[in-house]
Amino acid sequence: MLNEESKIKALISLLDDEDAEVTVQVKNEIMSIGEAIIPFLEDEWEKNFNPLVQKRIEDIIHQFHFITLKDKLERWRKSGASDLIEGMWLVASYQYPDLELQKVKEALDQLYFEVWPDMKEGLSPTEQVKSLNDAIFGKLKFGANTKNFHSPSNSMINAVMQSKRGNPISLCVIYMHIAQRLKLPVYGVNLPNLFILTYKTEEVQFYINAFNKGLVFTREDIDNYILQLNIAKNDIFYEPCSNRDIVTRVLRNLIVSFEKLGDTDRVEEVNQLLEVVV
Repeated sequence: MLNEESKIKALISLLDDEDAEVTVQVKNEIMSIGEAIIPFLEDEWEKNFNPLVQKRIEDIIHQFHFITLKDKLERWRKSGASDLIEGMWLVASYQYPDLELQKVKEALDQLYFEVWPDMKEGLSPTEQVKSLNDAIFGKLKFGANTKNFHSPSNSMINAVMQSKRGNPISLCVIYMHIAQRLKLPVYGVNLPNLFILTYKTEEVQFYINAFNKGLVFTREDIDNYILQLNIAKNDIFYEPCSNRDIVTRVLRNLIVSFEKLGDTDRVEEVNQLLEVVV
C-alpha cells in the first residue's frame, strides 16, 4: 500500500511539467486510477503553491465530479425522476460538489415548519394560496432576483434558499415543494419565457406567478399572454409538467447563464448534462 501511495504521489508531482504532452499523459493516468486519487490531489493542492499546478488539480477533480454527476443524473432519469428535489440537488452539485442531498431536504423541511402554522383549516383554494404567499414572500421574505436575473446561482436550490432570491423556476420549485407538503394540489407549468404554477383539482384550476409574489391569475390571462407572444396555443402552457421537464428547463436556464458570462467550457458541460436528462 505504501508503495502504491508513493507511485501516486510521484505521478501527481509530474503535474508541474511544462511539456503539454507530458501533462496530458499524466492527467490520463490520474483519471484512469479513479476517484480514489482525489484525497491525494487535494493534499497536493494544499501543499503546492504553484498556481498552475493548483489549477490543473482543480480541473482534474472537477472532471471526476462531472463524470459522477452525469452518472447520477442518468440514474435519476432512468429511475423515473420521481424526486424533484433530488434532481434540483444534482443540478446544484455541478457548482457545489460537496453539497449533500440531506442538507437540502433539511433546509426545505425548515421552511415548511415555518410556513405550516400559518395555514388554517377550512380555507378556500384562493385563501390557501394567499396564506402561503404571505408566509413565503412576507414572513420568509423570498423574492425575485431581478438585479442578477441571469446569475448561475438562481438555478442552484441551495443558493436560492440561502439568499432568498431566485428566478421564476427556482422560486416555483421551493413554493411547490412547501405547498405539496401542506397537501395543496400545486404543480409546475412550462409557460414560454416564464415558469409558473397551477393550483388544480377536478373542481377548480388557477395559476400562480411565484416570480411576482404569488400573483394569482386565470386561464384567460394565459390566453392573452400567448397572444402577445404571437405563438400557437399548446396544452403544455396550461397543464402540470413533469419533474424531468422542470430539471430540463433549469439546465437550459443554466446554459443561458454561462453564455451570458462567456464561459464556453461550462456551457459545453451543462449541455452534456442536458443531453443526459432530455
